[in-house]
Amino acid sequence: MVIAAACNSETILAANLSRSPLLDHVPLQTEWGAGSAAHAYNRALDATSQDIVVFAHQDVFLPRGWEKLLARRIAEVAAIDPDWALIGAFGVGADGPHYGPVWSSSLGMIVGRVPLSPIPALSYDELLIVLRRRSGLRFDTSLPGWHLYGTDIVTEARRQGLGAWITALPCIHNDRYHGVLGQDYVDCYRAMQRKWAGQLPLRSPIIKISRSGLHLWRDRWQAWRDTKDRLGMAIGTDTPVEQLAALCGWSDLTACS
Repeated sequence: MVIAAACNSETILAANLSRSPLLDHVPLQTEWGAGSAAHAYNRALDATSQDIVVFAHQDVFLPRGWEKLLARRIAEVAAIDPDWALIGAFGVGADGPHYGPVWSSSLGMIVGRVPLSPIPALSYDELLIVLRRRSGLRFDTSLPGWHLYGTDIVTEARRQGLGAWITALPCIHNDRYHGVLGQDYVDCYRAMQRKWAGQLPLRSPIIKISRSGLHLWRDRWQAWRDTKDRLGMAIGTDTPVEQLAALCGWSDLTACS
C-alpha cells in the first residue's frame, strides 16, 4: 500500500496527512505543482508500484489503526467482488444516500450514513479514494482542475464493468469552509456534461450533473444564500487532528469491526 497526495501547502500537509500514524511504515508519495488532480494522481501511479494506492487530500488525517481497518474492508469487498477496482470513504451509494462516516471541519460534524456492508457507489467525494492498480484505471487528464474526478472515475469504472464500493473508513477531513462554487468548479461541471452526455444525469456528493445544468446555478445560489449559516457550522482548521479524532471516538481504529 502507498498513500498518494496532490499538495500545494507544506503547512497543511504537516498539520494533517503527515501526522497520520500509518506513515511510520506506509510510504507517502507527494506530487507538487500539478495542473490538475488527474495529472497529479497519474504521476503518483507512475512513480509507485504498490497494488493498493490510497489517494488522500493533504488535509486528511488517518487515525491510528486505519490501515488495519482498510485491510478488513478490502477483504469484505473482495468477498463480494473479487475483481473490485475502487473503494471510497465517502460518497453517494447506488441506493441514493450519502455514506461515510467522515469528519468534516467545514461542516462541523460527522457526515454520511455508516454502511453495515460494502455499498455500490455512484460517486465519491475526492477526500479519499482507494484504487486497485491491477484494475488498470487511471484518472482522465482531459478533465480540468480539482473537482468531480471522484464522480468521473467511478462512472468510468462502472462503464468498464468494474466494481466501485463505499465502506466504513472513518477519517478526519480538516477542510476549510469552501463558500460558493467558483468558476473552476463550473469548468469541471461543463467538462463532465460533455464527457458523459450519454449517461446524464450523474450524482456527485455535492451536486447533480444534468443536461440542462440548472442544478449548478440553483446550488450556487443556495450556497450564496446559506453563507452565514454555513460559516456558523464550520470550525477552524487549527484544532489538532488527533483531538478531532478523539472527539469522534476514532483515536484508535484497530478494534473497529
